[in-house]
Amino acid sequence: MGYEPAWGGDDLKCVGWRSGIICKRVRSDLGYCQKGVFVKITEVFLAQLDDEVKRTRRTLEKVPVGKDDWKPHEKSMPLGRLAGLVAQMPMWFAMVINQDELDLNPPGGGKFEPKPMRTPAELVKALDEGAAQGRKALEGATEEHLQKPWKLLVSGKVVSEQPRVVVIRDTFSHLAHHRAQLGVYLRMNDVAVPAVYGPSADDQQFA
Repeated sequence: MGYEPAWGGDDLKCVGWRSGIICKRVRSDLGYCQKGVFVKITEVFLAQLDDEVKRTRRTLEKVPVGKDDWKPHEKSMPLGRLAGLVAQMPMWFAMVINQDELDLNPPGGGKFEPKPMRTPAELVKALDEGAAQGRKALEGATEEHLQKPWKLLVSGKVVSEQPRVVVIRDTFSHLAHHRAQLGVYLRMNDVAVPAVYGPSADDQQFA
């Protein structure tokens, strides 16, 4: 069953892409229509967060110890940094909801000092902690708040400004991108690549 975005205007039409069901009702919250039933967008995001965390955990559990500085090319991100990034990305949902902006290079330098994570256990712990923060923030988010703009800055200059709902959507794609990148790093280090959306050459289960 597909989803059709259902925002914009006081009246809304929801169309199930495969079922052909059309429903029209008074808008009550930002959401999607599934089989003629209106679903809040936060519920969709929460379900996706749970699924992506499971997939990400399987990947982080395979990260080899002692390979933090390894990278496939001089211009590539080191494996340890990449794994840490993937582990901490679920906390971005809380950041996007609870903060109005992020400056990647703030005047005077940033205050955030990422804690080194040397083992799969430390990476998984960071993942679960960040996911819990993200879930809490999503559960408390309202339609009005998700429609408010969120800014990304570099040295005080705005490089991106979009509604929070769009930033959250793109964050899921961003996580999938870097998780897949980490999967390539695993393969190049002769580490078994776990099933993510479907079987890999090493793991035949349908995840």
